Amino acid sequence: MSDTITTAPPILERFRLDGRVALITGAGQGIGRGYAHALGEAGARVAVVDLVLSRAETVAQELAQKGIDAMALQTDVTDEGQVAAMVAQVVGHWGGLTIGVNNAGMGLWMDAETMPLADWRRVIDLNLTAVFLCAQAQARVMLAAGYGKIINTASMSGSIVNTPQNQAAYNASKAGVVHLTKSLAAEWATRGVRVNCISPGYTRTALVDDLLATPLGQSVMPRWMELTPIGRMVEVTELQGAVVYLAAPASDAMTGHDLTVDGGYTLW
Repeated sequence: MSDTITTAPPILERFRLDGRVALITGAGQGIGRGYAHALGEAGARVAVVDLVLSRAETVAQELAQKGIDAMALQTDVTDEGQVAAMVAQVVGHWGGLTIGVNNAGMGLWMDAETMPLADWRRVIDLNLTAVFLCAQAQARVMLAAGYGKIINTASMSGSIVNTPQNQAAYNASKAGVVHLTKSLAAEWATRGVRVNCISPGYTRTALVDDLLATPLGQSVMPRWMELTPIGRMVEVTELQGAVVYLAAPASDAMTGHDLTVDGGYTLW
């Protein structure tokens, strides 16, 4: 038996991403922006992808100021052709793709009995179908190379039903992301591609802060905190370690895992 403990690189080196290429969707703000900074700081070259180009460009500029090699791309990830072009641009620019973070998504609070079918489809298309399209396009590159990391953004809402807000479409879409992640992980494991997901709990972002400033937001916040053991929201910076770990060689034996970072919310 080989002694991997003494022959492996030092542990912190196994969290480095030097020479790797990362693509992050929904990276123009919020959690995706935090992921872009984290992966870039760990050494990766970063493609910042967003539906709004100006947001992607702003984040790419933030990364450049840190000395990180970054590019901005505008992509509608629900469009199969645009997804294929997105991956092709990254591969054409840097010669490969090592890390795909499929983070773009949306939330919608709406009573199920009055939800129009168009709204249901809008949530499912972005939160679930687009994750499949992106993972599929990324995997085609990674499988050919024999290695890659795909990280999907799910949610604690994929495992529990939130209260007091009604969000059946969102919950269903995120449960789908968790099971899609496991399915792809099983399918691609022997070919070198690892697929995992991160399930954040209630996380403080600018969009959430805007919501919490409304009467509706103020009405739900006490209930959220009552059910969160740490008694506060998760900060975006507290998700950064998770994405670096799943992207790094340190997690090469992990696949099909749903990594929950929720302040203990799902313990109850």
